[in-house]
Amino acid sequence: MTIVIDARLNAYRNGGIPQYTQQLINAMAEVAPKTALTILQHRRQPKPLVIAPNITRKTIYTPPHHRWEPLTLSIEINTTHPSVVLFPDFIAPTRRNFPAVVTIHDLAFLHFNDLLDDNAKAFYGRVGVSSKYADGIIAVSESTKRDIVQLLGIAPERITVIYEAAATHFVPLPKVPHERKRINNIDVTANTFLLFVSTIEPRKNLPVLLQALRICRDRHPERNYHLVAAGARGWRETPILQQINTLHLHDAITLLGSVADDDLHWLYANCRIYANPSRYEGFGLPLLEALACGAPALASNTSSLPEIGGDAACYIPPDDPIAWADAISQLWQADDQRDAMAQRGPIHAARFSWQTAATQTLQLLAVVANPPQ
Repeated sequence: MTIVIDARLNAYRNGGIPQYTQQLINAMAEVAPKTALTILQHRRQPKPLVIAPNITRKTIYTPPHHRWEPLTLSIEINTTHPSVVLFPDFIAPTRRNFPAVVTIHDLAFLHFNDLLDDNAKAFYGRVGVSSKYADGIIAVSESTKRDIVQLLGIAPERITVIYEAAATHFVPLPKVPHERKRINNIDVTANTFLLFVSTIEPRKNLPVLLQALRICRDRHPERNYHLVAAGARGWRETPILQQINTLHLHDAITLLGSVADDDLHWLYANCRIYANPSRYEGFGLPLLEALACGAPALASNTSSLPEIGGDAACYIPPDDPIAWADAISQLWQADDQRDAMAQRGPIHAARFSWQTAATQTLQLLAVVANPPQ
């Protein structure tokens, strides 16, 4: 059996789907060393994504999300003689002569009309047709599965839930009192900050955290509440950042922008509180990464977040800044509670693993490639 995996997006982006693809391929190579894996990489990324004895790199000329993709991609894939093809980026060509499995990470773009630009809408707008003709569908959470059923009209028995996981290097770090780290030329001091990790865009709901921070500082100015935000600027970020001016929070916020992976690890492991106020997440990987590093975590009580965080995090309505302020101020001062959460988080996060995800994905691909008679 030859399994083909579409990794073309990794040549263009470094975000959630490319990371999912990379981690899954790494784990597949490890758990199934005798299974042949062919990785489709765009020609602009000549370096192999993963090097292993059972992996073959295949150069593809069709760019991801290209208007000719539905036709030309199938032609290129046919040269690999696949038993089955995994498409981690939602969409599989409907004109094909090979079985295909798609991974659907979330349907946020169906919940929030202003989330995508026109080109992205044209590509992801094909998710309904792609899902209808897919031979297998992976959802990364039960929450996403419910969305696929309700919003796309797909029968639940056609959908397999396979959880993502935090990368194995996300673990607690030794605590060094008053440790300082220079990140993107900005000094950050351990245990003095509330941490937000995300692209700055409307769905991630940074404004409710800004309002809560303003309330906290007004109530207890002596506590010196401070927010560190790690993440690139995204879609419609300007009105969000303008709130910093409106709320007079210049001295209370550090905007780091995108950070290197080792810096992100340090931030998770050394924040006083991690906060995820998102309105919607298909999986919520930063929450799981934070828990794996021992961060006391607050998250919205919506979509997949309670499913992924379990009893290791505390949950708050996403549009209630007073409730967020109450939770932040209470946990900020509760040393014993933070310590208990720091112990609980890594234990909970260990229930998710890329080895398990890889094994379950390989099992699904094998069934699709050789369906029962």
